Amino acid sequence: MTTPQIAPYGSWKSPITSDLIVAGSLRLGEIRLDGADIYWSEGRPTEGGRNVVVRRSPDGQITDVTAEQSYNVRTRVHEYGGGAYIVEGGTVYFSNFADQRLYRQTISEAPVPLTPEGVDLRYADAVLDAPRKRLICVREDYTVDEHEPENTIVSVDLDATNGGTVLVSGSDFYAVPRLSPDGTQLAWISWNHPNMPWDGTELWVAEVKADGSLGESQCIAGGETESIFQPEWSPDGVLYFVGDRTGWWNLYRWRGGQVEPLCEKSAEFGLPLWVFGMTTYGFESSTSLICTYSEDGIAHLARLNTQTLELTEIGIPYTSLGGLRVGEGYAAFLGGSATQPSAIVRLDLQTGQVDELRRSSQLDVDAGYLSEPEVIEFPTEEGLTAYGFFYPPKNRDYAAPDSERPPLLVKSHGGPTAATSAAFNPGIQYWTSRGFAILDVNYGGSTGYGREYRERLKDNWGIVDVNDCANGAKYLAEKGLVDGDRLCIDGGSAGGYTTLAALTFRDTFKAGASFYGVSDLEALVRDTHKFESRYLDGLIGKYPEEIQLYKERAPIHHIDQLSCPVIFFQGNEDKIVPPNQAELMVDALRAKGLPVAYVLYEGEQHGFRKAENIKRTLDGEIYFYSRVFGFELADEVEPVAIENLEE
Repeated sequence: MTTPQIAPYGSWKSPITSDLIVAGSLRLGEIRLDGADIYWSEGRPTEGGRNVVVRRSPDGQITDVTAEQSYNVRTRVHEYGGGAYIVEGGTVYFSNFADQRLYRQTISEAPVPLTPEGVDLRYADAVLDAPRKRLICVREDYTVDEHEPENTIVSVDLDATNGGTVLVSGSDFYAVPRLSPDGTQLAWISWNHPNMPWDGTELWVAEVKADGSLGESQCIAGGETESIFQPEWSPDGVLYFVGDRTGWWNLYRWRGGQVEPLCEKSAEFGLPLWVFGMTTYGFESSTSLICTYSEDGIAHLARLNTQTLELTEIGIPYTSLGGLRVGEGYAAFLGGSATQPSAIVRLDLQTGQVDELRRSSQLDVDAGYLSEPEVIEFPTEEGLTAYGFFYPPKNRDYAAPDSERPPLLVKSHGGPTAATSAAFNPGIQYWTSRGFAILDVNYGGSTGYGREYRERLKDNWGIVDVNDCANGAKYLAEKGLVDGDRLCIDGGSAGGYTTLAALTFRDTFKAGASFYGVSDLEALVRDTHKFESRYLDGLIGKYPEEIQLYKERAPIHHIDQLSCPVIFFQGNEDKIVPPNQAELMVDALRAKGLPVAYVLYEGEQHGFRKAENIKRTLDGEIYFYSRVFGFELADEVEPVAIENLEE
């Protein structure tokens, strides 16, 4: 065994390079089943971030369905999208990003448009109504008001190019329209401002008449303080769903006009509906339901007997699960573990055999360079506990001087009603293999720990999340695991706001990086899209009635309290957090004489999809910290222009 070289943290040479990360990386998701065929979508950074539908046939052949470069399978409903395609009988129905039209396509044919050209209509979350030759889906109509589009559930005729016929309207938002197996009933969820779908939604059911119109509808579950997730019909026509009336997203069914709990457990069987098409369960048969749930931040796969209500765990080598779909005798899902990239997985439900069909990364790195996360709980304000995953530095070729402690990078996830997981993340291993420690925080407000934990952020965004990130960093420093004088924080979108608020209102961190982060809360309210336009009512307070709170918590109004270096990364076409959010902050830091860097990407939106920009962001951030903290990088990276940095 080679004796490790002694070198300062941050200066270790790593085989996990930014080029290696982006070269073979894919964003996998949107799993769909069609008989024995398994479909999924791939976001490909090397193709400009284009989303492609891929099919895997039973003989193991994997084929691009979206072969033409001019097509990008992605919808902009709610701006975050999801539910961009379905597949039935070998035919794919999808939304194309450039024009937001719906198309029909088979493997052997070119896409055929189903909706009109040049009309600002967007579609998502479709289901096929084959006997009536139509799709039923969510539509977002911008022809009425570009700032407050009309959301409805519509039917789209497969034999005519029209914008669709409205079936359900009147609420601000809709999701998950689902037909019963016999086509006689339609279920869906709806909600209204100022609620977000994880605050309160309603589950509705209506008769579908012979002519395709809907009869009288009834609300069977949900309300202002109960969130409904994924209504799904069983093979024998019983409606199942996930609801959080007990404080946890658990499984229920509606049978005989009554709602029945199926598995009361302090675990989350549901997810925050940030995007369409999310699933956590499916039916093996009318008596067997396969489901995923999260407990203490770790994902589990299980089988629920719908007659005895016995829940039996299914052993698999994954700690992160998503996109579960269940077919005849098998299940498919996106599975990840701490040391292996996530993959599209096929599980044989009889034999338990696991086959990985496509990995999200071709990285094949020796375990000696991989840091495994430790689940930590740490004390935070008001005697409460918060959670996170701690990754110590690890590189088999290096050790640091005995007297040195590693710099810490705290990661603040977006949402903020989202969560981080222990799934393998090459972007984290990039840092730990160079000598950084990472704390990935599930601050109060995160999903996965019940409604009460999620609602810690109610009226307290910019306080609870910031406290938890700062307290997590201080906890590790006090334990001697990291250098308390080299604490950094980064985050994107809402995590970017937490980052900027932590850097402004606390003195814990010495530097940070914001990826398309929020600095001006009032500007966010004025500029953001419909889906999030009232989100801050619950996180901050009503606007403009409580405008003072928005000013108090906006970093841009308190630049005098910010006294450390910050780097900003931003897409110039971001509609969710426009570039002016970053530029206001950059100008203020520049005027104050603080070290600041600003990297603006042409053609990028909310989140970076292009390989060259993902690479630039990874390398640019560590370059920034190397200049701020004065350590040498092992590899040459493209420099970032840093203003006001003394040599």
